[in-house]
Amino acid sequence: PQMLALLWLAVTLVTPVTPGGGRGGALTFLALGDWGGVPDPPFVTPREVTTAAAMGHAATELGSDFVLALGDNFYYEGVRDEWDPRFQDTFERVFVHPGLRDVPWYVMAGNHDHAGNVTAQLRYSRHSPRWHFPHPYYSLRLHIPGSNATARLLVLDTVLLCGHADDFGAGAGPVGPRDGAAAAAHLAWLRSHLEAAAGDRFVLVAGHYPVWSVAKHGPTPCLVRLLRPLLRRHRVTAYLCGHDHNLQYLEEGGVGYVLSGAGNFMEDSRPHEGSVPPGSLRFFFGSPTSPGGFAHLRLEPSAATVTFMEATGRVLHRVTLPPR
Repeated sequence: PQMLALLWLAVTLVTPVTPGGGRGGALTFLALGDWGGVPDPPFVTPREVTTAAAMGHAATELGSDFVLALGDNFYYEGVRDEWDPRFQDTFERVFVHPGLRDVPWYVMAGNHDHAGNVTAQLRYSRHSPRWHFPHPYYSLRLHIPGSNATARLLVLDTVLLCGHADDFGAGAGPVGPRDGAAAAAHLAWLRSHLEAAAGDRFVLVAGHYPVWSVAKHGPTPCLVRLLRPLLRRHRVTAYLCGHDHNLQYLEEGGVGYVLSGAGNFMEDSRPHEGSVPPGSLRFFFGSPTSPGGFAHLRLEPSAATVTFMEATGRVLHRVTLPPR
């Protein structure tokens, strides 16, 4: 066990991200969830294709040092192995806008990815220069250009933490982790990395399942119990997620909750409006006629700006979060 623990630590080392074209002293990235096409030809949806093109435009106009992929990368059952053609059909041949050509992707697994082979998605990092998925969960150290300010992005595996969710039955939420010891190790890793981030100007945490959501899946009880107190205690700037197929912004206990799950499907039902803290929902967009959407984040020494964008290029909502 001792040896395994050391190995575990070794692979979760911090990955530094150095901004490319210092956009006026800011670090920028795009956050996209639930983008993973379909399992039958042409292996993409019109919404995914339109959203991919709009992300390229946004990267060119607003800057994007990387893309944060919030899970459900391949519908409906992930990939089989690291040579699965879905990597080409649903990822490489879709995100082809010149603005995205050299932009690295930092990836996490969603419940649909866990229905297939997540290890294959980790291994695909060796095949593609822009696919970075070093471990089921990992830490990115971000430097804000033109300053000595740093930010930290902690990428979680919420399926490992909370268990599998059945999307197509009664939309049942996760029923508890498959491996209790692995979930406990993940939580311990998160706690230690939040402590270590005390000096960072911004701390972002990202996972597939939402803490708060008013839409179909609603809040994730396991994350409300395990994660929400940590986010509040450590004054985390924002939690980013997907899983529900729309765009939402909620604020509670000083933490911003950014839900960006509109990369492939759009759903506008809000059955869980009564399940979130009163007054926490600030923005919701899930129009079924919309061609999709995503979030753009800009970190400057003085503020973090979250912009929700529709795939038409229209700005839907913008919020500015203070440094910690």
